[in-house]
Amino acid sequence: MFSASGNDALGTAIVISPLIALMKDQVDALHANGIAATFYNSSQSQEIQNKVLQNLQNQELKLLYVAPESLSFLMPYLHKNNVSLFAIDEAHCISAWGHDFRPAYTQLGKLKETFPDIPVAAFTATADKATQEDILVQLNIPRAKKHLASFDRKNLFLEVRPGTNRLPQILRFLNNRKEESGIIYCLSRKSTETLAEKLTTNGFQAQAYHAGLDAEERSRIQEDFVNDRTPIIVATIAFGMGIDKSNVRWVIHYNLPKNIESYYQEIGRSGRDGLPAQTLLFYSFADVVRLRQFIDESANREFQLAKLERMQQFAEALSCRRIALLNYFGEHIFENCNHCDNCKRPPQFFDGTVLAQKVCSAVYRLKEQEPLGTLIDVLRGSKNAQVYDKGYQNIKTYGIAKDISWIDLQQYIIQLINQGVLEIRFHEKGRLLLTPLANKILFEGYKVKLASLQIKEKTAVKERIEKSESFGLFEKLRQVRREIAIEENVAAYIVFSDAALKDMEAVLPQTDEEFLQVNGVGFTKNEKYGQRFLAAIQAHLVSEEQDIPEKKSKVPTQQISYELFEKGLSIPEIALQRSLKEDTIYGHLQKMHQDGKPINLLDFITEKEILLIKNAKNELQHNEESIKPIFEHLQEEVPYWKIKMGLYLET
Repeated sequence: MFSASGNDALGTAIVISPLIALMKDQVDALHANGIAATFYNSSQSQEIQNKVLQNLQNQELKLLYVAPESLSFLMPYLHKNNVSLFAIDEAHCISAWGHDFRPAYTQLGKLKETFPDIPVAAFTATADKATQEDILVQLNIPRAKKHLASFDRKNLFLEVRPGTNRLPQILRFLNNRKEESGIIYCLSRKSTETLAEKLTTNGFQAQAYHAGLDAEERSRIQEDFVNDRTPIIVATIAFGMGIDKSNVRWVIHYNLPKNIESYYQEIGRSGRDGLPAQTLLFYSFADVVRLRQFIDESANREFQLAKLERMQQFAEALSCRRIALLNYFGEHIFENCNHCDNCKRPPQFFDGTVLAQKVCSAVYRLKEQEPLGTLIDVLRGSKNAQVYDKGYQNIKTYGIAKDISWIDLQQYIIQLINQGVLEIRFHEKGRLLLTPLANKILFEGYKVKLASLQIKEKTAVKERIEKSESFGLFEKLRQVRREIAIEENVAAYIVFSDAALKDMEAVLPQTDEEFLQVNGVGFTKNEKYGQRFLAAIQAHLVSEEQDIPEKKSKVPTQQISYELFEKGLSIPEIALQRSLKEDTIYGHLQKMHQDGKPINLLDFITEKEILLIKNAKNELQHNEESIKPIFEHLQEEVPYWKIKMGLYLET
């Protein structure tokens, strides 16, 4: 985030947002929390637009969303007395170096000239250092303060697999996730339609989404996804930026993205509720070639090629993927995350010197004129027309690696490319050349280590998709949420996120006071929805007691968390294993401490923080059930769970 301060006048915050579809969801969410907000764009009738302008003039709005293209129509109605802030969302769009250039954003630099005393804030989740600096220049706020939060999404499991036999792998992946929402990204419109059709044939509910569909069809598909009617969307990158759906549980990249920014933004559409989510990227050399062809026809060619190479390096990485990802964005970490495929299944290496010598010798005898596919055909002794027409069956290295499968040989050669043994001339039909390192391998006995190819599908650690202890209740709560969403014509997650439902399932609130302690519940939502969810929870508990009397003695959820804590698991590990938020686990431990268990809560909160919370309580004369006033008084720097713990310890 970037911010250039000005006055603190009351008024409306103008939020410049790139997508109309996103505006409606955001406004619905604000209304659900009792905040006066609306949007202004070209999809509205003249009558509605006039009403919006009237509300703006009367200062009846706290937030007004507008697309950058519509801002010029709004400008005559904006002045320093009715605008409190300009907030620019998806600010990377303004940058010439960004990955989603949008011309209308380039006009936003005039805002600071026209309204010098009104604060300007820019927000983006995917900007490297070059893009960050360009945003400051383009917005005419060169001395703005930077507020950089962590890029680390700890709840996302990062995995990359070779792009072979993708459909069977995807079907196995989905078999354990039939009730979960997810997105599959493809490079082309045709592949989205083909894959969606194959998934449907195999019994999954899936729809294709791409820019070639008419606006009405795209809107319908998007609404079906947001409202949990269609769990799977197979899409081009045209889909997702306008979706603020919190319960997307997985994202698959059928093809390699063109850069790390795109990859990070797209996987970031999963797990927004903080619960565990899976990301899977299929990587093939063919995707690299195809993306390079696209880049050759575009502007900023060298810059985009460099970014593609970084994406390729990430996909080929044999070390912690989270380290590589965060370092790209300038966030330097040094410890393995233990939550990616390479950390869970580190590769084993073998002496690949002889194989490397065979490959290098073949490249030499092909006179460094052939691409990867032809090289593999020659090494394996293929009898196709391309090999025979050029007489390659007569060279000495023909068939010298026929004992290795085509796919495996391709992967080994890619490793050699990545290690700098071979060079690819993409602009010369992808021909392979020898490097100085190759000469050392051929003539100086230089040793080469190659990673053993593991079939990750077979050796994968068991995925943590176990259902929580009272799975039936979660589904019942989802049904209540779905009914309310239909009644109010909003997306289901706007009523409550999956994380909130999981917390209800874990805490089992029985009263309004207990319901207010659930993560994601405030006074407004408690008043609107509390009784319906409490009734569902009570009915579930009654049915459990009637159907299975022995369940009365079932181990309480906080006891399970405590036992895992006693075994030495960290809070993040317990949360991940139980599919709960870390805040909930802290609450469990606090409850067990209250029950007399020997837990040192001062391991989680300091005496200074307790005093800070106590002082805030006294200053506010706080005696309400809600702790939100304390959270806001402490400038939102102390998390809710810590405030709860501090209030508990100071009593």
